[in-house]
Amino acid sequence: MFQKITATFACWLLSCAAFAQHKDAIFLDKAQFTTGDDPAWSFPGFDDKTWKTLQTGQVWQAQGFDNYHGFAWYRIHVFVPSSLRENAFWKDSLRLFLAHVNDVDETYFNGVKVGKTGAFPDDAGGYVSKWPATREYHIAAEAAAVKWDAENIISIKVYDGGGTGGIFMGAPYIDMLEKTDGLAITMAAEDIRYDADKATLTLTVSNSYSVYFDGVLKTKILDAAAHGIITQKNAVLHIRPLDKSVFHFTVPNRPGVEISWSFTQTGTTLVRSEKQTLPYTLTPSPADLPRINSAAVLGLHPGSPVLFKIAATGKKPLRYAASGLPAGVQIDPSTGMIGGVVTDSGSYPVVITVSNSLGKAQQHFNIVAGARLALTPPMGWNSWNCWGINVSADKVMQSAQALIDKGLIDYGWTYINIDDGWQKPVRATDSSVVPNEKFDDMMALGTWLHSRGLKFGIYSSPGPRTCGGYLGSYRNEEKDASTYAAWGVDYLKYDWCSYDEIARNDSALTTFIKPYSIMDEALQKQKRDIVYNLCQYGMRDVWKWGSQVHAQSWRTTEDIEDTWQSFSSIGFGQARLYPYAGPGHWNDPDMMIVGKVGWGQDLHPTRLTPDEQYTHVSLWCLLSAPLLIGCDLSKLDAFTRNLLTNSEVLAIDQDVLGSQAQRMVENDSTQVWVKQLADGGKAIGVFNMTSGYSHVRLPWKELGFRRTQRVRDAWRQKSLGTVQNVPRLLLPPHGSVLLKLASN
Repeated sequence: MFQKITATFACWLLSCAAFAQHKDAIFLDKAQFTTGDDPAWSFPGFDDKTWKTLQTGQVWQAQGFDNYHGFAWYRIHVFVPSSLRENAFWKDSLRLFLAHVNDVDETYFNGVKVGKTGAFPDDAGGYVSKWPATREYHIAAEAAAVKWDAENIISIKVYDGGGTGGIFMGAPYIDMLEKTDGLAITMAAEDIRYDADKATLTLTVSNSYSVYFDGVLKTKILDAAAHGIITQKNAVLHIRPLDKSVFHFTVPNRPGVEISWSFTQTGTTLVRSEKQTLPYTLTPSPADLPRINSAAVLGLHPGSPVLFKIAATGKKPLRYAASGLPAGVQIDPSTGMIGGVVTDSGSYPVVITVSNSLGKAQQHFNIVAGARLALTPPMGWNSWNCWGINVSADKVMQSAQALIDKGLIDYGWTYINIDDGWQKPVRATDSSVVPNEKFDDMMALGTWLHSRGLKFGIYSSPGPRTCGGYLGSYRNEEKDASTYAAWGVDYLKYDWCSYDEIARNDSALTTFIKPYSIMDEALQKQKRDIVYNLCQYGMRDVWKWGSQVHAQSWRTTEDIEDTWQSFSSIGFGQARLYPYAGPGHWNDPDMMIVGKVGWGQDLHPTRLTPDEQYTHVSLWCLLSAPLLIGCDLSKLDAFTRNLLTNSEVLAIDQDVLGSQAQRMVENDSTQVWVKQLADGGKAIGVFNMTSGYSHVRLPWKELGFRRTQRVRDAWRQKSLGTVQNVPRLLLPPHGSVLLKLASN
């Protein structure tokens, strides 16, 4: 008998303890499903033949229940053979792994309740969302509820408070708990150190059980592209209870390097194994000479306060100057912050100069006072993907300070957006929305952010409640807009959520536009520039009417997850939307899923491989998408920082022409996207859609280009010279290359 533990999908730098360990593990990929709620649906004898069959690894919105939120039930029929227990080494507990559930679940095994995570709206104490939490429940093998060698019914009551719903982001299964469940093999991203051509990393083997672990750890560093071994070593381990062993490696800092490891437990045939692509850095270190990284245009409303921080790198201290500023606007020469008020409409050409002891840089900069905001896509951070509804003022300030300390502000990252979870459950006597105990003074927080050159974002819903069950803006839109303006808010994410209760079954286009139009009218009355983001998942082709309600961006999709399946379907699914993107109106494919994410529960490194993360950032920049980081910036590792601080890549997103790339080539293995740039050049993204290394040829002629092109590698910030005919590229699995072609 041989039992092998293998990850079923990439889990870069992530402990994979949640994957099926038994060779006979039973995967629960299908379930009977219905909306609504009835306690009888937990009974094993209930007849569910008329229910719809769904895939358990996908949200129900993707399987025919597009706009449904509320209660629903899954019923999974599974035959559990006694061989599952007989073949196990530890025979006492059956494990039921359900992956992630959005938002609350109550789970029954043959009618017996075996677990619950979160709280339903009608529970004592009210609704508590736990949607990011992984559900894993254990059942004694001898329990009367378990029917060996017979059919068992797993019934799961689910409540979705908004957004997506159901069992998703993983592969549910049943297996037996084994001793090696207490073993975690991890490689922390924050511990990796990079030099120009090498990286040092640490592999940690941890024992979380109160027993000894004995076994052999085998590791190999592989050259995946060349199919060779760079180095390998074996180690005999004897790990004490609740202890760990640590190993250090030096590896090449380049694409195509992988690490594989396997741990064989002594006295059993249990083997735990994994292979991971190692992160690598492409962005060169910034030069000591000054460089200006801001977009070359700023849109604002006449009469609104100006807040703009010049983004620049170079040896500190830097000095800032600006000539041609409109009357009423000033620059702080030590911070690069531009403030004041532009009274009259018009376009004001400005020359910005940034200097230090080594030299200076200049940029032609245009201030446009008129009807439009966000003339380039907003860049910043949003709290949701890391903190979920557990966000607090302290966590927001920690991330904001980290954005400054780690230098992201020097590349144009400025918005600090608080997502769901900040509101008190009741309004003040004058109907004002009030922050809860986690945010004692929103105005002070806004002032603190503004004093550091950052902008302040907030979140609400046109419905009576937000997706997390907090207070929405329904029938209080004007009061909320004035409150936001008083707090100094610069950005509003307005999430559809419980507006379903208002719209009900009315599918008229006007019904979908109405709530966003009401808040638009309220925002227009404020003497403050508040960027308006419509978060309603692309319903009724929001890209066709979002500008009518003066929105600057609109979500085109359901929530993104940190998987290749989710990211690629959303990102590459934007192809037909290019006519609707441009200065002041942007298609929003959701927040970025790099770094440590977790949606309010245990943070984990993104499950995208390093190659997939380069593809992610490249594609979002080609799409002219709003760039909102979703990770915990206070724990930003060197790889992710390198990924987010490439001035040439970000300049493609912030190009003042505002063109969204068009897909020019699409086949089973390759996609090529081309974006027109303001200087007459083009940005080209070439994407490998396969899970293996692939040679890709770029047909200049078929793309409409000359046979000879002057080409630059944007990630490496390196000129490739004049490239003739059809260049040939080797791309890693799900990897990409981002090129810039000169205008002549």
